[in-house]
Amino acid sequence: MSQVLGEFDGIAPALTESGYIVLHGGLPAPVGECLLELRDQNLRQFYPSGIGRGQEHNRNPGLRRDRIAWIDEADPLAAAWVDWTQQLRSYLNQHLFLGLFSFESHLAIYEPGDFYKTHVDAFRGHSNRRLSLVIYLNQNWESGQGGELVLYHPQTGVEVQRVLPEFGTLVLFLSEEFPHEVLPATRQRLSVAGWFRVNASNGAVLDPAA
Repeated sequence: MSQVLGEFDGIAPALTESGYIVLHGGLPAPVGECLLELRDQNLRQFYPSGIGRGQEHNRNPGLRRDRIAWIDEADPLAAAWVDWTQQLRSYLNQHLFLGLFSFESHLAIYEPGDFYKTHVDAFRGHSNRRLSLVIYLNQNWESGQGGELVLYHPQTGVEVQRVLPEFGTLVLFLSEEFPHEVLPATRQRLSVAGWFRVNASNGAVLDPAA
């Protein structure tokens, strides 16, 4: 479901109906500028991405070839981003009763030809990630330049949405439901990926933040 709406308007109904939403211009411009400044200040912190978490984390360039830098919510430069994502989390909890407890995110740089093959962000019943968020920070992106995010139907595998990585576009989808991939582009592509999480801690096991 693709829409052009005011901030947060219609997000809850779309997620309830379709499990995903694409909002063109969904990111406030000042927050986008904040993220670009974070990118500029953290260029030396980007490193080749991998798959898995903790001891299971490993690089797989046949699956994924971007570079990432995790966003530190304590960084003063991230203040506008943190405030906006907290407002969004509050909205989602109020309207969808998801019990979202925290949020984590990273900047991602895809050089020309880089990709991320089809995958899911969470395995059903085995993850604390409930809702995935993607933001794009690319000015003047044209359709022939590639780099689209492709969402697939959870049951049939049929393509349901293809999203150009245009500046300010916001994508939200249920983490356990939608296989998705990032197609190669002909120019550098900058995005932010984030996950709203529930608290899976118990008396014996501490839920890790990342």
